[in-house]
Amino acid sequence: MQDTVDQIGIGGMTCASCVARVERAIGRVPGVESVSVNLATESARVVWSQAQADHSARLRRAVRDAGYEPLAAEHLEQVNPSRWAGFLPVAVGVVLSLPLVLPMLGDVLHQHWMLPALWQFLLATPVQFILGARFYKAGWHALKAGSGNMDLLVALGTSAGWLLSVGLWWSANDDMPHLYFEGSAVVITLVLLGKWLEARAKRQTTQAIRALHALRPETARVLGEDGEQVILIEELLVGDVVVVLPGERIAADGWVTQGASQVDESMLTGESLPVSKSPGSTLTGGSINSEGRLVMQVSAVGTDTVLSHIIRLVENAQAVKAPIQRLVDQVSAVFVPVVLLLAVLTFGAWWWVSADLATSLIHSVAVLVIACPCALGLATPVAIMAGTGVAAQQGVLIKDAQALEIAHKVDTVAFDKTGTLTLGRPQLSSLVSLTPETADHWLAIAASVQSASQHPLALAVVQAAKNKSLSLLDVQDAQAVAGMGVQAQIHGDVFLLGSVRWMQSLTSSAQTSVDQALTQAQQLQVQGATVSVLAQRRGDTVSLCALLAFADEPKPGVQAALNALRARGLRLVMISGDNRGAALAMASRLGLLPQEVHAEVLPADKAAHIRALQHDAQGHTHVVAFVGDGINDAPALAAADVSMAMANADGGGTDVAMQAAGITLMRGDVALVASALDISQRTVAKIRQNLFWAFAYNIAGIPLAALGYLSPVVAAAAMAMSSLSVMSNALLLKRWQAKNI
Repeated sequence: MQDTVDQIGIGGMTCASCVARVERAIGRVPGVESVSVNLATESARVVWSQAQADHSARLRRAVRDAGYEPLAAEHLEQVNPSRWAGFLPVAVGVVLSLPLVLPMLGDVLHQHWMLPALWQFLLATPVQFILGARFYKAGWHALKAGSGNMDLLVALGTSAGWLLSVGLWWSANDDMPHLYFEGSAVVITLVLLGKWLEARAKRQTTQAIRALHALRPETARVLGEDGEQVILIEELLVGDVVVVLPGERIAADGWVTQGASQVDESMLTGESLPVSKSPGSTLTGGSINSEGRLVMQVSAVGTDTVLSHIIRLVENAQAVKAPIQRLVDQVSAVFVPVVLLLAVLTFGAWWWVSADLATSLIHSVAVLVIACPCALGLATPVAIMAGTGVAAQQGVLIKDAQALEIAHKVDTVAFDKTGTLTLGRPQLSSLVSLTPETADHWLAIAASVQSASQHPLALAVVQAAKNKSLSLLDVQDAQAVAGMGVQAQIHGDVFLLGSVRWMQSLTSSAQTSVDQALTQAQQLQVQGATVSVLAQRRGDTVSLCALLAFADEPKPGVQAALNALRARGLRLVMISGDNRGAALAMASRLGLLPQEVHAEVLPADKAAHIRALQHDAQGHTHVVAFVGDGINDAPALAAADVSMAMANADGGGTDVAMQAAGITLMRGDVALVASALDISQRTVAKIRQNLFWAFAYNIAGIPLAALGYLSPVVAAAAMAMSSLSVMSNALLLKRWQAKNI
């Protein structure tokens, strides 16, 4: 039974410890195989080993029992109406805390602005127990679950300061004691401010997902018997005929039946130039019709469209944890208990040194407040969200976080030839008859044999027959021979069409005619042509009928793209099923060296060549990326350390490409390979920078707080800054642009 995947939104998480607790709670639900919780997206990706009718209810209950709020998975799609959404508690906290802080400014000006103890109590208590209620609630749930989190540390620290102030106030005689109400109130206000700023930054990291969702139009103009009718997009069906006017978004995937126009597909490919569309051209839902009126027939709707696949893959990439996150999870598991122990030791040490309850408690409170695991929990996911989001907008679709993390280590890039380095649209350059029959006679038979195939060479043969207005014959029992060619019956005769290598295995070179034909084929190959052979089988005898020579062209800009990769210090390899002569001829045009060419490689053998590149004869290990079309290169894509599937220029095979590889290049531009490696390098750098700063804040801050150099207020400000700096650093990735070569 195939695993099923669910996503659920989770409200109320504040730090890495919350993530660990939710994962444990969901992981205990029967049927759950694995779970990955993302603090930045406030969501969980759950893989079920066995589907259950009530699995959604079980998930929601597990989240609620862990002390958090289950939300709809689509909560990220909801755009907040105001930039100031959620700021009211912060504003109230500022208004109530400001009078408590003003006496500090008065001391600098030699003014006595200290409020009476009762007024301090009345201002600080609502902040502590009303605005701070969220910390008590979440901290209590953490205690019940036998763990700790940021909320528990804040609740304990501020409660200690508030209780100390009340105790000093009630035990004072007539003198005005120094109270610490302002410390507790300001700490809570600063933490609330930090969480609000963090939430705003999170919304920026999810803009890519929101932008993709926004590409879906709400209505479609369906053409029926009664004319055009505007219906909701949810009511659209496969097979419907839809009219798209200039300036409108295309409602679903399909193909053009009438009209011609220019279509902006930048949302899919990252290519800013519009693409010409005419009858027969494919259309992708979400792209924009720029000029003329188009009539299209719908081929996919809802979750089956290319846009939905892209959204789902980006969401999955942002939900799955990168391998580097394991270190953070291990640290977070013991972080809060260690901090609580350090706070107790701080209190004990200061009490032993000074015998001053207030001083001892304030320093231990500072330790509790500054030691916040928020930044640790956000360091990795926000960078991955920003990196995968901006990459998708530039035409680089990253399917999983592991591919993103490994790609920057790549030192070898292997390419498939046809459709990847070349246009993938070979044309029949010549047909040589080996019998008295005319070339057109054999062309009609060859086109008939290939009429059911979508292979680029087959399409070239069929197109050549159409160009000569040749009629195709009835074909029976057409069968593909993996890696070799195809065979079929025409009027009772069996014809074979395939590679020279296949024909060599079927014929005897002792036959002079066969030997001469194969020699002629080899001469065409040396000239750079890809050669197929048409043969006829009679009993056990195979006789050769014609040679078909094909020519392909390099993609524009491919040589400059390969040079750019070589300038990065990468080893380049071309792996092709073509004969060595044709492969070497194309390699020469691309600027590749003969030793960088692996020719006559069957699709099933490409994986072995990838493994050979990963472990060379000298015993060195290499990180290999393979770039193919994602259809017939599946074994090689699976064997590579990083697999990149290049979507076809005409949109065909795009769905297959997206499923076949960890990274999909959404347009047929080899320059995107360098872009994928670059965004990986930059994202991993941001992750490492974020983790450094997250650890540095705590490594430096906790000792300073314990030694008495940081007050609780300063500690709270530093804690908020740690999370904000991590978020801001990750958001710098949004400036990344794919380089044009």
